[in-house]
Amino acid sequence: MANQMTMPGSIPVGPQTTPLSPDGTQPQMAQPNPLQKYFRQPKVYITLPSKGNWYPQGAIEMPDNGEIPVYAMTAKDELTFKTPDALLNGTATVDVIQSCVPAIKDAWNMPTIDLDTVLVGLRIATYGHELDLKSKVPDTAPIMDKSYTLDLRKILDKFGGITYDHVLNHNGMKITLRPQNYTEFTKTALKTFEEQRLFSAVNDTEISEEEKLKRFNDSFIKLTDITINTVTNSIVQIQVGDDVVVDKGHIAEFIEKADKEFYTAIVDHVQLQRAKFEMQPIDVEATEEEVKAGAPAKYKIPVSFDQSNFFA
Repeated sequence: MANQMTMPGSIPVGPQTTPLSPDGTQPQMAQPNPLQKYFRQPKVYITLPSKGNWYPQGAIEMPDNGEIPVYAMTAKDELTFKTPDALLNGTATVDVIQSCVPAIKDAWNMPTIDLDTVLVGLRIATYGHELDLKSKVPDTAPIMDKSYTLDLRKILDKFGGITYDHVLNHNGMKITLRPQNYTEFTKTALKTFEEQRLFSAVNDTEISEEEKLKRFNDSFIKLTDITINTVTNSIVQIQVGDDVVVDKGHIAEFIEKADKEFYTAIVDHVQLQRAKFEMQPIDVEATEEEVKAGAPAKYKIPVSFDQSNFFA
C-alpha cells in the first residue's frame, strides 16, 4: 500500500494515470503546427507620433527602440473592413489594428494622433508602399481625370517627426492637454453624424416653420455641447501658481463660466495640434493639356485614409 502512494507536498495521492479517450485509446499530446513557420511575419516597423504616451497601463507594449511591428492583414481582416456597421462604430478599425499591430493591446484607448500612422503602416504591410490615386482636374471642360502614385513611406516619415504640444500657457495659466483616444473620437463622430442627420432631415418633413426652428435650435445646442465636451475632456489639468486643478467637475465648471477668450485659446490650440497629424492635400502642377482645358497652373488633390476606400 505504502509503495503505491505518492506524497507531493503533504497530501497523499494514488498512482497518477492518464485518462483514456472515449474510444479507449491514449490521447495524443498536442503537436506544434507544422505550418507555423509560414505564419505571417512583421512587414514594416512604424514610429508612433505619441511615442507611446497617453496610453493607459496595459494598452500598449512599447519596444525599447520605439519601433512597432506591423503585420499584413489576413483575409478576415480585409472582410472586416468591408462591414459598413463595424466601420461606422469603430469596431472594424479596432479589431484590425489589434490583429495586425499586436503591440497595441487596446486600440480603443489609442490616441487618435497615432491613427493615420497605424493605417498607413497597415496599408504598406498588406499592399506595398505605393498608393494609386485618381482625382478630377479642377475647372476643366470637358472634365479631366488625373492619376498619380503616392509613396506612403514618405507619409510615415512625416508623421513620425511630428510632436504633439500638450502644454498651453495662457494668461498665467499652464494648461496640460491630451489628444482624444479612439473611443472618444468614435463616440463624438457618431453623435455629430446623428445630430447633423437630424438637422438635415428637418427640411424634408411636413411640419410647421415654428417646429422646424425649434428642432434646428435643439440640434445646434447639442452639436455645441459635443464640441465643448470634447474640449473639456482634452484638459488633463490647469495650473495657476502653486495650485493644480485636476478635478474634472471643477475644470468643466471653469470652461462653462470662463471668458470666451480662454475657451477660444484652447480650441485653437487643440485644432492646431489635430491638424498637424492630418494628411494634407497633395500639391500638383498641371500639364500643358490640363491648362488648355481650363485647369489652374497649380492645384491640390485631397488624400483620404478612410478605411472603406484606403484598403479597397
